Amino acid sequence: MGIKNTNQFFSNIKKWLTMFISFYCISVFSQDLEPRAYASVPKGMNVLAVGYGFIKGNVLTDPSLPINDFIINTQSLGVNYIHSFAISKKLARVQVSLPFADMRGRMTQNGEEITGSRSGMADMRIRFGINLTGPPAQERKDFKPNKEKAVLGVSFVTSIPTGRYYEDKKINLGSNRWAFKPEIGVSRKFKNVYAEAYLGTWFYVNNTEYLTNKVLKQNPTLTLQAHASYYFKNQMWVGLNTNWYKVGKTTIDGQISNDVLNDWRVGATYSVPIAKAHTLRLQFHTGLMSNLGLNYDSITLAYQYIFF
Repeated sequence: MGIKNTNQFFSNIKKWLTMFISFYCISVFSQDLEPRAYASVPKGMNVLAVGYGFIKGNVLTDPSLPINDFIINTQSLGVNYIHSFAISKKLARVQVSLPFADMRGRMTQNGEEITGSRSGMADMRIRFGINLTGPPAQERKDFKPNKEKAVLGVSFVTSIPTGRYYEDKKINLGSNRWAFKPEIGVSRKFKNVYAEAYLGTWFYVNNTEYLTNKVLKQNPTLTLQAHASYYFKNQMWVGLNTNWYKVGKTTIDGQISNDVLNDWRVGATYSVPIAKAHTLRLQFHTGLMSNLGLNYDSITLAYQYIFF
């Protein structure tokens, strides 16, 4: 291989890996397909959930590169805890999420197959939300879910850089930066149907240890998600979910890494009670439209236990 071709090869590798780390941080955030985030619940409620997720697909972000069969398989285990309480008679809740992941990928670059893997903790999230309108915070004995109508709520999500991160590596489970998302949500119940829409924006702190001493900056990412769920008499429910996000430009030491990116995903959720206070939930989503070149599917199975 000549010097010119060798330099071009490593230039392409560098470009691909830069795009991939941007994608992986994006992909973690893009899983925000969470119905019932602002639903009315009794105060003093606790929810403990354990979920398994699997992502598989082609995540090529730049079709111009000489890369074929770019496939990742990511298995994740998440532990979530939610607690509801009252603030000035308004219903509020806090949620803590601890994710663990095992990511394995392969691609064909100029006829050569390249593989890699990462395992460990991903970035933790803490979400605080409060319903500004709708039913006041009520004790379990006074709670009447059928009385709920329209709800307007706000929340604030913090992504904490607890994920495994190697400062000399381009691909990591953790982002090595804090991120914050203020959000506003509206929901309305129509007999057995529950409709919701949330609008939020992710803001990122700079990663000053990208490739040891480079500075990675990213403009805010706009997110929008909507859900429609149908409830049965036995509290089983099915839902349709969608989210869209507009990802801000990323720069490394002042050099633009990617332009503004858009992605639209759709999915479905099935939740069924298996015993008193015990529920299983299955969720699937896939890409519908993207200028990222993404084509992957995601499935999640979660068990949750509710107690007071």
